Amino acid sequence: MGRHSPDGRRRLLVPVLATSLVVVLGAAAWVTVSAVRSRPTCEQPAKVLVTASADIAPALSIVARGLDLPCGGVEVQTREAAAAAEQLAMSDGSPRPQVWVPDSTLALRRAHQFGASDVPESGASVASSPVVLGVAEAVAKGIGWPEHVPTWAEVLGAQGAVPGMSDPARDSVAAVSLLGLKESVKTAPEPAAAYVALLRRFSANTLGAETDLIARLPGSGGTGGTAAVTMFPTSENSLLRHNIEDASSPLVAVYSSAVPTLDYPFAELGGVTPQQRPILDAFREAVLGDAGADAIAKTGLRAAGGQALREHADDPRVSTSGFRAAILPPAASVDELLNQWAGINLSARVQVLVDVSGSMNAQVPGTGLNRMQLSMQATAKALHLFKPTTQLRMLAFSTRLDGDKDYRELLPMAPVAQHLASGALDKLAQVKATPNGGTGLYDSVLDTYRTARREWEPGRLNLVIVLTDGKNEDPHGISREDLLAELAKLQDPRRPIPLIGVGIGPDADKPELDQLTAATGGQAFVAPDPAKITDVFFGALSRIAGG
Repeated sequence: MGRHSPDGRRRLLVPVLATSLVVVLGAAAWVTVSAVRSRPTCEQPAKVLVTASADIAPALSIVARGLDLPCGGVEVQTREAAAAAEQLAMSDGSPRPQVWVPDSTLALRRAHQFGASDVPESGASVASSPVVLGVAEAVAKGIGWPEHVPTWAEVLGAQGAVPGMSDPARDSVAAVSLLGLKESVKTAPEPAAAYVALLRRFSANTLGAETDLIARLPGSGGTGGTAAVTMFPTSENSLLRHNIEDASSPLVAVYSSAVPTLDYPFAELGGVTPQQRPILDAFREAVLGDAGADAIAKTGLRAAGGQALREHADDPRVSTSGFRAAILPPAASVDELLNQWAGINLSARVQVLVDVSGSMNAQVPGTGLNRMQLSMQATAKALHLFKPTTQLRMLAFSTRLDGDKDYRELLPMAPVAQHLASGALDKLAQVKATPNGGTGLYDSVLDTYRTARREWEPGRLNLVIVLTDGKNEDPHGISREDLLAELAKLQDPRRPIPLIGVGIGPDADKPELDQLTAATGGQAFVAPDPAKITDVFFGALSRIAGG
């Protein structure tokens, strides 16, 4: 499958000191590494922009700096794979790379699902890194390590085993580790039930990033009163870097042949100019050749075929033995795993539409507040119902709020934890209804639903929620019949997006909300008494999330 380095080269690489590995691996934190080199006689140097995951970026930068190009060079920028996939699909005006090297083919598939048509669904593997369970040394010793090589099943059943995980919907390591977790319970009396129970254990400590998990390790000094985590899925490369950088909380790598490795695919994107073509071709040839193998060895990654290029004699917690890892399953199989995780984890990707038409200024008897204020209070409280990893965007709608559009963004798509930390609750408290504004319901629902379809994310409960106190009042927009027809066209049973309607007050049109939500497999809820909107909103979210 990959390049096989001669034994002589591997022997030469073994003596490389751990200190030099720290220097190179530390480069994974670089935001942008520029390796543009042009000769003085070059009048119009061309540049090839490469976007790469943090663990492969240093190796690519080493290769780029070693190129001898007549006119131009290569710039390597670091970007987390899920964020890069979204950016490539959105075409937000930022400089578009000509090459993308994410940590896994899963990221290429995700970008393709998002609508990035110039992103291939596969690419030549540049390097590899096994996905392992990183286990606190004390837990590993409790089950016989290092004399005994533990399995995932033994580790997960060990005394003191407190599992954690980064978000599988955004992290390739966590996503493919679900295959290892499922394999670990296949001999249980009821494997399906045991797998669900195991996912619930991991869900209790699902955090946004691996750095958050590392901070929870015993001895790390970063738990801050929170429960310690003694194991979590990670890449072999990341575990190596952690053990070198933080000797106070070392991790033992536990391997599983049921888990696909990270494969770092080299993906050429569209829009390559004739001036960029020779630079890109030279870079690809170098990365997939001897220069790439040498750079990969320096960063602790393995060859594309899985061969260890260093013995890591300085860290016995990692094995350099080769093993046959599982092949990455088809996209539909991965989506099924992630959907099951979403059901257990209750992590979501939510688009929320909030009615700010003039009628939302109506006072609600006995509260001293109007419908708008009560709705915003309910929405603010609902943020705490979602897990911190839930991605949420909020939009206000009326008529002609943003030029010809009936809606405008209140909160951008971001994790709920980020919204809460950045003052979103204060911002929501300031939202006011638009005097004399109508209810531009149909156009707003359709555009938001199209966005949700384009941004559908596996591993999450994808939802569109609309809160409104009336019926559509935009005579210049789409009709109800056409809206229902368009919603029907947007349905995909494998990638569901239920529309949840929450009617506010006595003027809410329940039959209309029933029609719109039924077209998407969703449901409508009504609070005739706006003072009880919080109870109804929470009830709606709980029923959908529980399903």
